[in-house]
Amino acid sequence: MSKHIAVIGSSGGNLYNQGGSDPKAMMKEIFTQADSAGIEVSFIQFIGAEATMDNISMDTKARLYTLEGGQVVCGEAAALKEINQQAAALDEQLAKLIDEGAIDGLVLMSSDPKRVNSKAVAAAARKKIPAVGTGGTSIANTQAAGVRVVSASGTTGTTNRTRAVAFVSALAKEWGLKYMPVIGSSAAGSAQAQGSVFKRINFRGIMMASMPGFIAMALCLALSKIPGLGGLEDVFNTLIGILPVILAAIAAKQVSGLDEVGIVAGVIAGIMSVDGGILGGLIAGILAGIPAYYIITFCFKHKVPGTTANIAAGGLAGLIAGFAGMYAIAPVALWFGNLVKTIIEACLTFSPLLAGAVAGLLIWPAIIGGVYRAAILPIVLLEMESTGFSFLGAVDMTGLVMVSAGITLANVLFPRQKSDAAVALPGFLINLGFGTFVEASYPFMFSNKLVFGGAILASTVASALVGLLGVRGTAYVPSVMAPFLANEGHTLQFALCMLVAMALAFVITVVANRLPVKTKE
Repeated sequence: MSKHIAVIGSSGGNLYNQGGSDPKAMMKEIFTQADSAGIEVSFIQFIGAEATMDNISMDTKARLYTLEGGQVVCGEAAALKEINQQAAALDEQLAKLIDEGAIDGLVLMSSDPKRVNSKAVAAAARKKIPAVGTGGTSIANTQAAGVRVVSASGTTGTTNRTRAVAFVSALAKEWGLKYMPVIGSSAAGSAQAQGSVFKRINFRGIMMASMPGFIAMALCLALSKIPGLGGLEDVFNTLIGILPVILAAIAAKQVSGLDEVGIVAGVIAGIMSVDGGILGGLIAGILAGIPAYYIITFCFKHKVPGTTANIAAGGLAGLIAGFAGMYAIAPVALWFGNLVKTIIEACLTFSPLLAGAVAGLLIWPAIIGGVYRAAILPIVLLEMESTGFSFLGAVDMTGLVMVSAGITLANVLFPRQKSDAAVALPGFLINLGFGTFVEASYPFMFSNKLVFGGAILASTVASALVGLLGVRGTAYVPSVMAPFLANEGHTLQFALCMLVAMALAFVITVVANRLPVKTKE
């Protein structure tokens, strides 16, 4: 038989700054965790004010959040004095439900046990039902009223998720329910979250989320070449130094599933592992996320207050991973990163034309097969880390983005059938405007072998030209900007490579569209 709980309280003072300003998001976390334990949220009476309740005026606007049809709804905004009166009416309803045995436990967050929540609190004391919650003064007053509080903590350093996990962990233990914290981005990720934490290690996701940092670095380097903006080279050098920290923070957040707590652990680990470059930061961040998850889960199972649990998870996990990164991972990661760059340079030294052609030939199969973002993208970032430019980044821009732009443009201007133009136009504009979305050309490539072969040929030829002309650049930037982000003295060469790729793909696609379609008899 499932247990039923009521959530009561307010957005509070300190709680307001720790997630209480968004009651629906806060309730969503409670619903997610409660569902994982087989607990049903049956009643909500929550006052959400438009400002922190520290020294608040009774005229401040607020809303009353309730539960209707299983959904959290909020009433009309009104003065806090009026909202308190509405909440008091609900307090009587809740007290009756508790006395009737319809509510098995309470979750209190910055509640008011002496006034707005007094009747429900008194009923909870009579029925001896367990309660959990946050808010130092309110919890103390609740205990003084005779309520059996099984878990209590402050709000400092907590998040909506960690508070929800703490609440449900304590109640599940009280009732002997099986509960595995849902540590994921949403309730939909419950299945994954209840499995091994190692399943959340996603190199592709971490790398893609870190791309803005690398692009900012490349832009600063390019702008530093403009007369009068030479000082931006110092910004470029600073960004290089913090890239491992960015990767570590994102990795720890994704692996731990703990949002701010995971970020703190990752930042600590990343700062201590900067000597290992982006690989060192990546590995240290992953190592920070794993213990952060287990530490906070252990703390909640043993009724450690939320604030303490967060400090332990973020601080200890960060230090553990940081020391590992500093003394064990960084030297190996730095050696490996340098080895990869040395191999690339050796290939280009041996035969730049051949190296470019091979890269261009393989890059389409790599992205179609799902290998690109897991294997090639990290190498692009390794190259960019040291100079802001990348050989494979230039191959990406020419062999993928511009080839895709050529294919989609051909289908805009000379489509095989009119409907193709509407499909191709958005892809063409995104490829030019954002330097990504090469997948826009897939429908045309997969439906026509000549277009597919043309994409491979155009990529191979243009990338061979990249190698021959010694071009280095970056991807994931607007295509019109890419030539200006090339290595010094190669702006025109990069533009030429891009135009060759686009032109070849365009011409071959137009020819393919003009050929008669073979029909089976």
